[in-house]
Amino acid sequence: MRKVFTGIALTAVMLGGLPMMSQQTKLLTADKHNEYGLAYTLPTTVLDIEVTAQRTVSKAGKYYQYAKKFIGTDKVVKADSETWTITNVSVGAHGVPDEEARYLMQLKPGSTSYICVDNSGMILAINKEVTLPGYNEPTRSGSGFDAVEAGKGVGKASVNMQEYLKYVDEDFLASQSSIKQAQMLAENLLEIRDARLSLTRGTADNMPTDGRQLELMLNDLARQEAAITAAFCGVTETETVKRSYVFTPTEDGREVLFRLSDFGGFVGPDDLSGDPVYINVKIGREPELPVDAKGETKKLPKDAVVYCIPGSAQISISTLGETLYEKEMEFGQFGITFGLSPTLFTDKKAPSFAIFNPVTGALVEIGDYVQE
Repeated sequence: MRKVFTGIALTAVMLGGLPMMSQQTKLLTADKHNEYGLAYTLPTTVLDIEVTAQRTVSKAGKYYQYAKKFIGTDKVVKADSETWTITNVSVGAHGVPDEEARYLMQLKPGSTSYICVDNSGMILAINKEVTLPGYNEPTRSGSGFDAVEAGKGVGKASVNMQEYLKYVDEDFLASQSSIKQAQMLAENLLEIRDARLSLTRGTADNMPTDGRQLELMLNDLARQEAAITAAFCGVTETETVKRSYVFTPTEDGREVLFRLSDFGGFVGPDDLSGDPVYINVKIGREPELPVDAKGETKKLPKDAVVYCIPGSAQISISTLGETLYEKEMEFGQFGITFGLSPTLFTDKKAPSFAIFNPVTGALVEIGDYVQE
């Protein structure tokens, strides 16, 4: 039984004389080729979810029922099994272009204002060069989830349960009695341990000539001992497996992100062999428009440069009644739009700059532009 660890195409040109800050960004200026308009998009916020699980594989030895009698232990694996345990869930976010949130910043001939966008046209800044934090863009970005990466890590189960047969003689192979075979294996195990003890004490009849040879001999004996011991006690091994998912929240509700199966590990949401792992989205209150000094709601400026006032949502990931992850986060798609007057950026005496959040489209900073 599985356990859970709770715990618009851009019609603009590059700004002459100003280099790109990164391969993921562009600097755009208006001219007659694009009718002095700079097109940009706002982002949809997408979740990057990484789930880490531990796979535990147990294999029973052929002679487990004789372990107490011949090697003095009852700590044995009595049946083959496999379990998967979620040990960690981490969630990040990035922005992808919202095809329904395309806007145009209209400028006049001779304007020196420019905008910085990423390669997909999402606005990052005005009159400012910025770098974009790196992320791996998903191959698909619709609503729902996509598995985009799978990694397998440490400790992959690898023991060959038949390896002990390399160290038995013809009498063992000829015997039809399992208890007799178990007895012969136990005798072999005792001889191996005695040989190892003699080597380490320096009392063996044929001592190695150097340290390297001694190390090789001890390693070989250790392999033999492990193989024969496994025939009695069995083995339990683990490996760490990671899987990444991309999920785009669009509304309140819960859906299956993936399933975790003791037969196949991470499986799709429709594979009923696994227990469902849910992602739940609970949208918060709609954000409010900014107000002026009198407390009255500001009006949208004419030809405004549109940005997003993001909304929030509580994100939780759970399975079998246990919450694996829970956090309130900001999302562009749950927000509202407002705008800045373009005159802020075209004033010839004191132009401003603005920086926007590439994940939510929110206004991060606005200030006086300084020619660099």
